[in-house]
Parts: sequence; C-alpha cells; structure tokens
Amino acid sequence: MKANKYALITGASKGLGKAFALNLASRGMNVLLVALHGEGLPELSAHVKNQFGVEVDYLEINLRDASAVHEIADWSNKVDVSILINNAGIGGAKPFELAGVEYLDAMISINIRSLTLLTYLLLPNLKRQTKSYILNVASMASFSPIAFKTVYPASKSFVYSFSCCLKEELKNTNISVSVLHPGPMKTNSEVSKRIESQSYLAKLGVQSPKEVAEIAIRNLIGGKTMIIPGYMNKFNWLLMKIIPARIGVPIISNIVKREIVTQLK
Repeated sequence: MKANKYALITGASKGLGKAFALNLASRGMNVLLVALHGEGLPELSAHVKNQFGVEVDYLEINLRDASAVHEIADWSNKVDVSILINNAGIGGAKPFELAGVEYLDAMISINIRSLTLLTYLLLPNLKRQTKSYILNVASMASFSPIAFKTVYPASKSFVYSFSCCLKEELKNTNISVSVLHPGPMKTNSEVSKRIESQSYLAKLGVQSPKEVAEIAIRNLIGGKTMIIPGYMNKFNWLLMKIIPARIGVPIISNIVKREIVTQLK
C-alpha cells in the first residue's frame, strides 16, 4: 500500500459502511475496509479501486473475537490513517429474556468493546497526521431507552457519551471527533422487513445509506460533534428531549413490541 492517507471503516461490506467507502473513495481517499468473511468484501474492494483509482485494502475478521481489534490495529497502523469510522454494530428487537447470551454478548462486544478499543489502538496513528477525524456511529435510539431492544439503545447511548467525552479530551489536538445518529435505513433485507412492518409515521424518517453517508462525511470534515441526518430525525430528537421519559418510553416501546409481533406472524 502507498504511504498516503487512509480511512479505516469497520462494517464496510454493505449498508452504511459500504456507502462510507464509496463516498470517501469518490473524494480521492484511500480506504481500509473491515467486515466479516463471506460478505463480498474482496469484490467491493476491487470495485472501489477500479472505479475511483484509490488504494484499497481489506481485512475479513469477526469483531467478536477478542484478538480482532489488535489484528486490525496491527494491520492498519502500517499506513497513515487520518479517518477512523467505527461503523460496525448489531441491532434488532427481541424481549430481553428471550435474546440469549450469544446475542447479547455479540451486541456488547461489537457495539461497545471493539469500538472503544480500536479507537484507543488507533490514536497514536491518528495523532501523527496533520489533521485526523474519528466518526462513531450511534443511533437515534441512543437518545431514549427502548423496551424490547433494551441493550441496543444502552450500547448506543454509550457510543454517544464516549464520543462527546473523547471530543472534549482531544479538543486541543489534531483529532476531531464526531458521533452520527442515523434513523431507520434499509441496509439489508432483514432491516428492510422490520422497517416495512412499522407505521406510516415511523417510516417518514427512512433515509438511504448513501444520503446518510454524504451528510455524515460533510459534517465530519466540518468538525461537527453530533450529527443527526434529516429533518425528521431532528424533529424526533427534539420530541425525545421535550417529552418526559415516563411518557415517551412506553410509546416507543409499544411500537417496537408491535414490530416483534408482526415478525412472529
């Protein structure tokens, strides 16, 4: 790989991660792509390189593995990384008592542990650059507890809090930290099915990964801390701030409960 500046993107094989890769490559940025085995990462890497003429490398790995963050750091720290996008994450809706240990452990490991440790391990590299950026992908769910999702909004609340704290710690350095709060996106068939089962009102805020990536990258480079893409998401964020939790949490939770019931039919 050339000794140019690179962007490292986790969860890069599809959905928002893929959109990030295409967006940055279209800007002339070299990219390092990380995703699970068997998700088409070699093909995507070849496509990005051929279409945009940038340097591309990829690593197929499972972020649930305890050693994964160290392997990613060792691999990516061989070049100059000026953008880190912690995009990989696990969502979904299940009653907590039926979720299972494997499901819960995977969500905590990927949404919290890997994001935190990878950021830590990449900091020395990011600090060596003239200007660097960290983008952590949270969710609109980070602004409110949601029953039947339970651990997911809690994990995304962690991402939000962690990002804001890190932004403050690094404010006098070359590193700018942003946190993205996307709403519903049709990133794969399973997510699309869940979105289609929701009410018309709930689907008003649906955006494409391409649209969200464009907004996120533009605001990341602009140094904005909290990025909420789309007017509907901003409106929902305002509602969650105004409406007391004792009222808002049951309303949101009942919507999710109906989603689960629809899936089981």
